[in-house]
Amino acid sequence: MTTNLRMAILGFSVTFLFNQCRPLVLPDPTTALYQYDPNLSTRWISFENPQGLKSEGGKENHGAKGHPCDDIPAHSKIELMNYKGGGIIQRIWLTISDRSVYMCRGLVINMYWDGDTLPAVSAPIGDFFGLGFERKNAFENELFTSGEGRSFVSHIPMPFVQSARIEVVNETDRNLDMLFYDIDLQSTSKAPDRFLYFHGYWHRDTSTTLAVDFKILPEVKGKGRYLGTNISVIDNPIYEDAWWGEGEVKVYLNQETTPTLVGTGTEDYIGTAWGQGVFQNRYAGCLTGDPIKRQWAFYRYHIPDPVYFQEACLVTIQQIGGNNKTKVQGLLSKGIALKPITVHRAPEFIHLYHPDSLADLSNPALPDGWVNFYRIDDVASMAYFYLDKTSSGLPAIQAIHERVYKMN
Repeated sequence: MTTNLRMAILGFSVTFLFNQCRPLVLPDPTTALYQYDPNLSTRWISFENPQGLKSEGGKENHGAKGHPCDDIPAHSKIELMNYKGGGIIQRIWLTISDRSVYMCRGLVINMYWDGDTLPAVSAPIGDFFGLGFERKNAFENELFTSGEGRSFVSHIPMPFVQSARIEVVNETDRNLDMLFYDIDLQSTSKAPDRFLYFHGYWHRDTSTTLAVDFKILPEVKGKGRYLGTNISVIDNPIYEDAWWGEGEVKVYLNQETTPTLVGTGTEDYIGTAWGQGVFQNRYAGCLTGDPIKRQWAFYRYHIPDPVYFQEACLVTIQQIGGNNKTKVQGLLSKGIALKPITVHRAPEFIHLYHPDSLADLSNPALPDGWVNFYRIDDVASMAYFYLDKTSSGLPAIQAIHERVYKMN
């Protein structure tokens, strides 16, 4: 199946026509490329036609190339889109002259739907477009692409009824010399029935709390769909050569206290096994796996395996690592912060964890084996979801000093 056809199918499926949170029967997707819809009108928004108005593109310099890019001075912002009317954003392309981690974390993209003064999306620009670190990765997956590692491209459908506004805020101390962009949408006066608004939430914890799960998506209330996440980890060198990625992803649906959806480990969540190297697939991958810098960036998008919720949704990941028992005993003897969870000697799991006490691994009754343990690392995540309201009530984006801390 070609990428264009896959994206056409995705365009149909994630406009999210819902019936009690189940998609309605859609037209045969193989006919999508040649179907005509009289309710849709194509618009391209850029500095050459910032309002996306009919017959108003490229007029600034008498039809010649007049305004392809703009700058964003330090501590200022620029509006990329302020569109009046209904439509569905289908593609966003953007590139900047400074792709350092400082700029990619310091630039914030905000998206507002239907006149809401609170953003549905407020995220560092690099993380929003699927890159957790500054590397110029060329990649392609179902939601994001960067053909040569020099651009940011989103293919996420973003419907709205009355208006859409997108801005980029430069919170750094540097001037950004050039930003080019293009937002492609279908204008329509007929909104899809029972559609959901697109949202994004980014958060970083530079030192996670021992035995407390990191929240990929804090609880949001309403009806919607969890679309997925990209996660960035800087694993803590105090644990030496211990593996960091044993933590399980948990999804709490509709305010449940014990989750229905539980994974088996971090690399398992993105579809690999026995450790985590660099790879990219349509719905899951790892774009950064750098044991020297101790940096890891990976993604999982729930498109063929949708996660719907009717009342609320909370998504977490445990920060758990592992090593053989002797190595973990050595870490404990040095006073390293960790809490043993299990000793695994196939086929048996010996449960060690108790919230109020620390297991004694020196106990001669314990067999040798692989020990999983809670640990402390630097974790950030970008969560994507759809919701039946224009703002989510989640916390505002963290200050720039927290976003760029030790990111070099």
